[in-house]
Amino acid sequence: MGTERTVYLIKLGELTLKGGNRADFEFVLKRNLRDMLRGTRASLETTHGRYYVRCPAEAERQVEDVLDRLMGISGWAKTRVTEKTLEAVCAACVDEGKALLDGGIRSFKINARRTDKSFPLDSYQLACAAGDAVIEAVPELTVDVHHPQGTIAVEIREKAYIYGFGRRGSGGLPVGTAGRGLLLLSGGIDSPVAGYMMASRGMKIDAVYIHAYPYTSEEARQKVIRLAEIVGRYSLGIRLYSLGYTGIQMRIKERAPEAWATVLLRMAMMEGAEKIAGRRQSKCLITGESLSQVASQTVENITCTQSRLTLPVLRPLIGMHKEAITRKAEEIGTYETSILPYQDCCVLFSPPHPILRGDPAEANRLYEDLDLEAMIDTAVGECVMEKCGFPLSIR
Repeated sequence: MGTERTVYLIKLGELTLKGGNRADFEFVLKRNLRDMLRGTRASLETTHGRYYVRCPAEAERQVEDVLDRLMGISGWAKTRVTEKTLEAVCAACVDEGKALLDGGIRSFKINARRTDKSFPLDSYQLACAAGDAVIEAVPELTVDVHHPQGTIAVEIREKAYIYGFGRRGSGGLPVGTAGRGLLLLSGGIDSPVAGYMMASRGMKIDAVYIHAYPYTSEEARQKVIRLAEIVGRYSLGIRLYSLGYTGIQMRIKERAPEAWATVLLRMAMMEGAEKIAGRRQSKCLITGESLSQVASQTVENITCTQSRLTLPVLRPLIGMHKEAITRKAEEIGTYETSILPYQDCCVLFSPPHPILRGDPAEANRLYEDLDLEAMIDTAVGECVMEKCGFPLSIR
């Protein structure tokens, strides 16, 4: 490509299935991408269901990191751009074939798509001609149209676009197309994954963290901030609200039956979170609960903990097993931080023999006897907000 800027071709994802409101989704996607690219000297062009990002060579790593984190695209590829002549297309395919070979690939196919019908060869003819050129120039490669190790894609549009190493995108919908939700974020493995999954459905995420200093350490709080930073890099930033619940937890410990401590604490956490959600005009709460993973997550105890709420509670992990959640945490980059040995307040105050199937009526009677509302209002009024993971352009 000589001195030209590097070009990335971006394929739209699920939003292409939208009907009359597709333009609204695309508007948000383009806005998000431009915000995330700010400072890279990259430019965005759009045409006929494809987006193109052009950037100087020294910004390639930054741009690729953005494309890996952008919600709403099915894939992207660093792309060779040529004139629409058979000779130029075949030469670019040969270069891609050599790159495949250097990457350890031994079989390939050509996937050609001719949007510009004025091009003299149809898609099949173009694929055959380009494939022959690659085999002649790179005899170590063989054609395998059914199970190739690699694919060279050719798109004939306003110019010819050729790429061999495509990357999968995050998929889903652009962040900001599905309203706002408030995530109850702890320092564990599950809740950051839950936040990521709701962001991938287009939801803008805020988060609340409950701490009980000095029983929970400053290191535990910094761990949660780091998790918010990581998830925020996918979701165009997270406003993290830290609520001090030391007095509330001590009252529960002193006045409530020991077996009920975790359920009652979670009821208080939900109440505080709902108050924060009201400030942010969030339409729901989000938790990392997975059915029956721990004592507080049986269906009966889940019913207790949400029984005083008016907002819905979304639980994207509810049917997932721990291994699948852990794999997702590793994929998005939160796992190593989540396993740092700084425990949250739920763990530190957990009773040795918690109730497994609480009755909502009894739970509410015990909760009302604790008289926590004023304490929760104080905690909400004194909460600290930090911005985590925001692109520089919208901080």
